[in-house]
This record gives sequence, structure tokens and C-alpha cells, in this order.
Amino acid sequence: MRRFALLLLALAACATSRDAADTTGDGLGDAVTSPLEDVNIKREEIPVVLRALRGPYPLRDPGSCEAIAAHVRDLTAALGPDADDPAAGEDPTFGEKAGDSALDVIADTASDIIPFRGVVRYATGATRHDRMVREAYQNGIARRAYLKGLGEVRGCPPPAAPDRR
Repeated sequence: MRRFALLLLALAACATSRDAADTTGDGLGDAVTSPLEDVNIKREEIPVVLRALRGPYPLRDPGSCEAIAAHVRDLTAALGPDADDPAAGEDPTFGEKAGDSALDVIADTASDIIPFRGVVRYATGATRHDRMVREAYQNGIARRAYLKGLGEVRGCPPPAAPDRR
């Protein structure tokens, strides 16, 4: 009953913001189909640029400032904004937070239909796949930080180095 009340409150809050409602509507299908991730039918794909990484630190010199900037841009496209990006510091609105909460409640409720969920996730390989996805993103974040540090030492302009504005 408590989850249902939280869901109603969150959905009502979403109605206060059109952008938040659009975002919530876009994620509703993902929330409802979350049990398919538990049985490893639906999987999050690892972006190509992250799959190509063999760890966060390249063995070869990445080259010029332009080459570093191009690689940083590719990583940012896969990972989202970096900490030095002005868009990364924007706080979500109340409607966006409420929409995210509503989607979490829906996903949790949908996942509750699977008994022994942890065992099922392990047996189907979903746990292993989630770990691989997390590791790929962690390597990508570390690689971007490494490249920006290297670019800063070389005197490169952003995005090949941190934006200190």
C-alpha cells in the first residue's frame, strides 16, 4: 500500500512538469520490462567505445591534443557529461526527481514477480553481464580522467584538458 501511495504521489508530481512527464513516459517501458533483465532476455548494451577499452590506461601515447580531444569527446558521448561540464552541475527539478522515483517503484514492483530473484539473475548470467557493464563504464570514466590529465600536462585546451572556468 505504501508503494502505491508513493507511486501516486510521484506521478502527480510528474504532471507539474511537461519535461519530467515526457522523461517519465520514456522510461516507463524500461521500468515495466525490468524483469526481462533479471532473466537476461533484455540486456544493456555496452557502447562500442567502452567495449574497445582494454583498461583505463593506454599502452601507446594517445598523440596530439586533437587526438586526445577526439577520444575524450567519444567517451563523453558514451558516458555522459564529465564533472567539469557546466551541464553536469545542474540539479534535477522536483518533477524529474519524482518521475525517477515513480519509475524506480514501478521497476521494483515488476521485479518482485520473480521469486528468488538473486538466484535467477546469477543462473541466467544477468549478474555477470551487469558487472561487465559497470566495469566498462568505470574504465571509461578512468580513461577520460587520465586523458584529461595528460592533456592538461601538455597544455591542451578543453575538452582535451579539464575546463577550469
